[in-house]
Amino acid sequence: MLTEINTVFDDADCLYTEAQVQQAFDTMADAINTDLHSANPLVLCVMTGAIIPAGHLLSRLHFPLQVDYIHATRYRGETQGGQLHWLVKPRYELKDRTILIIDDIFDEGITLHEIVRYCYVEQAAHVHTAVLVNKRHDRKAPLEIDYIGVETGDHYLFGYGMDYKDYLRNAPGIYAVRGES
Repeated sequence: MLTEINTVFDDADCLYTEAQVQQAFDTMADAINTDLHSANPLVLCVMTGAIIPAGHLLSRLHFPLQVDYIHATRYRGETQGGQLHWLVKPRYELKDRTILIIDDIFDEGITLHEIVRYCYVEQAAHVHTAVLVNKRHDRKAPLEIDYIGVETGDHYLFGYGMDYKDYLRNAPGIYAVRGES
């Protein structure tokens, strides 16, 4: 397995360098600071992919907030998504709260769409979404993303929280796996 992972990393195309990703976090944080500075938001990190983007964004947000996580997945270590599985729901009450959901990527958006829907079912007052990567294609769930770091074409991506078979989330940039879309 490690040989395959190393080969995928070595052959991948770097779409965004570490410096470019850091600039994207700065830009996202500026917009979030402006919009949510007095909202007392509950920030939900979508595990596992958003752990790295959330860490980078949270340290750039300069207002009171609470942090929790939610874990819903369709991939379960695979390269293609399946049925949505809820593993952990937030421990804080969402009723009448402003929620900021941070995720790694807006691909088809099925998982994120369901998380937003769940927040409104739990009577959240407002739900905002932030994703590091927006993948451009026409297979999207009907959801508008509020804060986007970077955009890519329709490639299989890894790095900054996105994985390849549960590896390479820690890659120092955003990479496209060569030969997979």
